[in-house]
Amino acid sequence: MLLACAQQITGINAIYFYAPTIFEQSGVGTNAAFAQAALIGLINVLFTIVAMGLIDKVGRKPLLLIGLTGVAISMSLCAWEFKQAHYKIENAAIFEELNIPAPMNLVGVTFNSDTEFKQALRIELGDLAAKDYEAKLISNAIQFNAKLFLFGILLFVASFAVSLGPVMWVLLPEIFPNHLRGVGMALTGLVNSAVSFSVQLVFPWELSQLGAALTFFIYGAFALLGCILVARYLPETKGKSLEELEATFIK
Repeated sequence: MLLACAQQITGINAIYFYAPTIFEQSGVGTNAAFAQAALIGLINVLFTIVAMGLIDKVGRKPLLLIGLTGVAISMSLCAWEFKQAHYKIENAAIFEELNIPAPMNLVGVTFNSDTEFKQALRIELGDLAAKDYEAKLISNAIQFNAKLFLFGILLFVASFAVSLGPVMWVLLPEIFPNHLRGVGMALTGLVNSAVSFSVQLVFPWELSQLGAALTFFIYGAFALLGCILVARYLPETKGKSLEELEATFIK
């Protein structure tokens, strides 16, 4: 159950499904956002292949520890980038493009966080207009190192794809005893799907209410916790038969 939760609670499916939105809000623009979302898929495939080649050489547990460490580092990097970001609409041209009046309390004013900027949008534009134009205005206003943020996201995907993604589905059938394997895998799949659904459901709210920095920090913290628990409690199954593993766990 630990792995079933850890695989999803680090935010992988939220990153996949909301990648264009995340990149657009990082200031790269809509077209670049979709291109970088496609790059995420490519990185995922490549590092899954790497995991397939390493899983019987390196072992399940080392790959998980490497991957979870990478996830924690990458999410911390993304959180730090958004923490350093500033938001400033330099001129009123963006409002003319959107065909809305330019609030003078927004133009030329520097905001120190995305939550502060979003709050100002709601105050000046109203809730409905702020929701409609938020992504475009954030993309225009944000000032931070978008390339470093992209590196953090790609490192996250690579770390996940080389560890939690494929390794969990190899490791869990080896851990469950023969007579419980079917039920155990079904229950694992249920927990995995439930956590995935919850993460995706909450993710937009987290971005809106907590801000990107805290959201990514939370995912990094979950990865670090998972790394500690895997190091402490998860056995290595490489090179052992199912019968040997069952005898070990029964003891």
